[in-house]
Amino acid sequence: MEKLIVRFSLVAGAVFMMLIFVSSYATEPVEANNFNSPLPQIVKAPNINKQFYWAGEPVPMTADAKERLDTELLSNSYYHSSTMQYMKRANRYFPTIERILLEHGVPDDFKYLAVAESGLLNVSSHASASGFWQFRKLAGKEYGLEINDEVDERYHVEKATTAAAKYLNWLYKKMGTWADASAAYNVGPTAYKRQRKAQNETSFYNLNLNKETSKYVFRLIAIKEIMSNPEEFGFYLDPEEKYPPMDDYYEVEVDKSVANWGTFAHEHGTTYRELKRYNPWLKDNHLTVIKNKYLIKIPRG
Repeated sequence: MEKLIVRFSLVAGAVFMMLIFVSSYATEPVEANNFNSPLPQIVKAPNINKQFYWAGEPVPMTADAKERLDTELLSNSYYHSSTMQYMKRANRYFPTIERILLEHGVPDDFKYLAVAESGLLNVSSHASASGFWQFRKLAGKEYGLEINDEVDERYHVEKATTAAAKYLNWLYKKMGTWADASAAYNVGPTAYKRQRKAQNETSFYNLNLNKETSKYVFRLIAIKEIMSNPEEFGFYLDPEEKYPPMDDYYEVEVDKSVANWGTFAHEHGTTYRELKRYNPWLKDNHLTVIKNKYLIKIPRG
C-alpha cells in the first residue's frame, strides 16, 4: 500500500510540473512570424475562404472544391523539404519556362505543372515518362523531340518546354478550359473525354475521377499558392539561398560524331560532369551524327 501511495505521489507531481510547464508557454502570445517563439513550429491551417484561380479561370468554391483544395494546401505546405527545394530550383528554371510559355500563349501558371510533374528534376517514372514535363516516348516524338539511345530531348529544358506548350494548347482547344486541359494532361485526353461523356459532365470540378486525377488540378493550385506567397505558409528564403541560373555558357555546334564526351569536354575547358549538367539530354558518353546538328552548352570558367 505504501508503495502505491509513493508511486501515485510521483505521478501526480510529474503531471503538476507538466501543467506548469505548458501553462508558462500558453500565457505568451505567439505570432506566425516570431522566430523567437518558444514553440518549435507554428502549425496553421491555410486560408481557403477566398477566391482561387487557375490559369486565369475562377475555381468554383463549392464545399467539395474547398475541401479538396484544403487537402492539397495542407499536404504541400507541410511537406517542407520538397517544397523548399521546389522554390530553390524555381529560381534556376522558371525564367526559361516562363519565356517559352509566354511565346506560345500558354498561361504562366503552367510553370507549376512542371513542378507537380517532376519537382523541376529530369526524372523518369515507372510508366516511362521522363523529363520536367513527363513526356512518354511516343508523345515526345509526336511533338518534335528526338529520343533514342544517345539523345533524349525530354531532358532538354527548352525543347521539352516548347513541346509541352504546344501540347497544352492542343489540349485546351479539345477540352475547352485550362482546368480540363490540365486534368487531361494527367490522365490522357482519350480517357478524360471518355469520362466526361460517361458522366454527362463538361467541367473537371464536377467529374468523379480516379484519385490522382481528381486531386491534380487542386495540387497545381496549391503549389502555385505556396510558391507565389511562401512567407504566408512559413517558408523563408534569402536570395542567395536559391539555386543560381545556369546561364553562363556558350554554345558549340556539333555536326560530326563525337567519340567521347569526356575528351570533348576537356578540349573545351570543362569536365564530363559539367558537360552533362548543362546538357542532360545527352544520354550516352558518345554521339553518332548522321544528318542532324546539335548545339552543346559549354559552361564558362
